[in-house]
Amino acid sequence: MIALAAARAAGEGKPLAEVIRVAERVKSKVNAIVLLDTIKHVYRSGRIPKFASQVGSALNLKHLLTVSGSVHFNNMVRSRKQGIERMLQMMREKVNDRPAHVAVTHAFALDEAEKLKERIAAEFNCIELWLSEFSPVMGYACGTGTVGVAFYTED
Repeated sequence: MIALAAARAAGEGKPLAEVIRVAERVKSKVNAIVLLDTIKHVYRSGRIPKFASQVGSALNLKHLLTVSGSVHFNNMVRSRKQGIERMLQMMREKVNDRPAHVAVTHAFALDEAEKLKERIAAEFNCIELWLSEFSPVMGYACGTGTVGVAFYTED
């Protein structure tokens, strides 16, 4: 999203300093919410202690992470359906009625990501709405079955 905004600015012939300002402005506005299918991949990457991983796995909890500058464990839910609903609720709280740039991402969860994209298209005023796979690094860190949404609004 940041690179696309910078590329648009460059394509409009803006000087390099302005392209950098656009990228920095968008970077400061992007929010991301990620629904993990399992927490074991986050443990494997060294981001949480073993005990937290064992508890989350034993209770079959689904974790929501938020990224806004840094990564935070935000919520735990009992099902993927609850996770998607909570993800949309969190997005509503941030976006309100403002036009938004949105990207839905996934790690081998295309069907679920497409359904999420359809719901977002119906509910939000999207300037642009993308669907993509997680990068290999994100896929490794979050694991298969992960679904996420990244967005920012125009002020």
